Amino acid sequence: MVTGADVFVTVGSQLPFERLILAVDQWAAEHPDHSVFAQIGDTVYQPQYMAFARNLRPGDYSVYFDRAQVVVSHVGMGTIISALEVGKRLVLLPRLASLGEHRSDHQLGSARKFRDRANITVVDDVDALKRAVSSALQADGLDFASGAPPQASVQLLETMRQLVAQTKAGCP
Repeated sequence: MVTGADVFVTVGSQLPFERLILAVDQWAAEHPDHSVFAQIGDTVYQPQYMAFARNLRPGDYSVYFDRAQVVVSHVGMGTIISALEVGKRLVLLPRLASLGEHRSDHQLGSARKFRDRANITVVDDVDALKRAVSSALQADGLDFASGAPPQASVQLLETMRQLVAQTKAGCP
């Protein structure tokens, strides 16, 4: 039975992300008062301080995503679109090609586009990630659950949806 967690971590379905999973597991060890659940894909590291599954059925993924106070992820467009649509607090750590986490550094460019969003925190390293998760959980007076913030324009969301659809369809 899926119950949800304070923090939901997702690495997407294509590639493992050792650095992200290890960092959040370390954060979870330091914050046992918060529940953390991670979708780890093919990541080799097995978390010790947070619950996890390699993959989730779409319905289970939605439950974890919806119930989490904070979502931690790579810079995946599907996750970003979903967070913008519902105003979910999101902490993003871009994958780096230099560390073998992806084939290119395109996530760095995408991350730059979202740095100024009210409910999105883009971090550059694992120490910043840990601080960002703590800050996002302690954010008082911010009601992101009422929907996407004003700067998440309808046009931006539609453009992102189209890009994701084209990518999934194998179009250039």
